[in-house]
This record gives sequence, structure tokens and C-alpha cells, in this order.
Amino acid sequence: MSASIDDTLEETTTRLAAAGVPSPRPDAELLVAHVLGLGRGALLAKAFTGTRIDDDDLAALSALVLRREAREPLQHLTGEAFFRGLRLSVGPGVFIPRPESEIVVQHAIDALTAVASPSPVAVDLGTGSGALALAMATEVPHATVTAVEVSPLAFTWAEQNRRAVGAENLRIVLADLADALPELDGAVDVVISNPPYIPIGAIPRDPEVRRFDPELALYGGVDGLDVVRSLDATAWRLLRPGGLLVIEHGEQQAVAIRALLTASGWRAIAHHRDLTGRDRATTATR
Repeated sequence: MSASIDDTLEETTTRLAAAGVPSPRPDAELLVAHVLGLGRGALLAKAFTGTRIDDDDLAALSALVLRREAREPLQHLTGEAFFRGLRLSVGPGVFIPRPESEIVVQHAIDALTAVASPSPVAVDLGTGSGALALAMATEVPHATVTAVEVSPLAFTWAEQNRRAVGAENLRIVLADLADALPELDGAVDVVISNPPYIPIGAIPRDPEVRRFDPELALYGGVDGLDVVRSLDATAWRLLRPGGLLVIEHGEQQAVAIRALLTASGWRAIAHHRDLTGRDRATTATR
């Protein structure tokens, strides 16, 4: 017993909406496309022509829909996330890159592009899947990029993505950012980080985040800034005079981060908003 793609999309959308999934129709399209091995555009074209789905594919889809109804992240089900044109492998144990970070990393890319050196140097502290580091490495191919990750599981995902992308100008180091890369002290042009910044008492509302993103990538102590304080010291050590620090953070943390960076001697501190108008990043000059 088969079913049309169109009917399957409608039924899947209804089920996901009833489960509280925030984007039921796009998720339905991506799940069906994943099962059929199609791009989203090709899927919609086949739906328009009345193409049907066979029993085996329907069974595979049903299993994935059950997991999505339980609010397992879509990216865990498809095994991939997209970031600035990169297709990254993700899954349990690694933070799923967010669209907001695509804008944040642009500050680092612009700064690297403006460096007069023929081989600018960048560092990503707490790389997770490797998204920020890979964006810098691929979009500024004459740069040398080093990414640091403390979680062995996340490190494995990042290294897998580095190999898949073929970024020879990126190396990934398994280390704590607090004392990482002493060999680069004073030699780095740009340091970027999307550190864990959620206060311990502020449990995320979204079950996809609360139940599936690794706690190590989410929580930053009582005020959310424990790792930012460590990042402050490490970035100051790594950057050359005039080098740029880029920090992604929560919308309520800009004032506290400005105070922290000012006390440490950073210059030209600036806050940057995301597409929703919320403070999302802070940049500062060494």
C-alpha cells in the first residue's frame, strides 16, 4: 500500500503540528526528501506530478516522524545541518549550528579578509561541529585556522566535517580553551567563539535544546559568563595588538560582556544585532 507524496506531506505536517513542532511543513518536506534521497525542490516537483511513496519508504518515514514528534532535532534525524553553504554532519554530542551564527562569523571573515598579511591567522575557541572554523577556512582560503574543542565527542564531529569539506588550512585541537595554543600567543589576527552562555538556572524552553544539545555547549555557570571570562583571558593572550575578538552571546548579556572586556583593557567594543534585532555578538580590539 503506497501513498502519494502530496498526501504524505499533508499527513506528516498535521502530525508534527499536533506535536508542537514549530515548523511542521518545512520539517515534513525535509524528512520526506531525506527518506527519498531527494533535494527539497525535487521532492516538491515529484509531489506536483503525483509520484507515490512505496511501503518501505513509508515505514522509514514513520519511524523518523515518531522521533520528531518526540522533539528530537530534525538535524539528528537527517544527520546534517547547513551553515553558510556548508553541509555539516551532526548528531548526539555536538551542538547544532544556528542560523544566527552565520551572521556572527561574518565579522571574523571580514576582519581576516582585511588583514594585510598573506596568511592571516584565526582561532575558533569551542568549535563544536566546526561550523565557524570551517566558514572562515573556506571563505578565506589563504587564512590559517585553528579550532579548539574540549569535548572528545564534539571533536570527532568537527574532525569528520573538516575531512569532508577538505579544509587543509584548518586544524582541530582537542583541548580546554583556558590553556590552549600557547604556541600561537601574540600571533593571532582573529579569535571567535560561540561559548556556552546560558545561566544554569535558565533552562531552555525548546525541548530540542533542553533535551538534546550537550550541556557542555549550553551552560556557562550561575550568570552564564564563566566560559566568557576564560575566553577573555585566552583571547587576550592569543591575539596580536590590533587583533579582533568576536563573541556570540545571549541577547541580555551585552552590557555585562562590555563591562568584563572594558575591565580587561579591550578597545573599540561594539555590539551587533541579529536579524530579529537582538544583541547577538560583541566585537573588541586587542
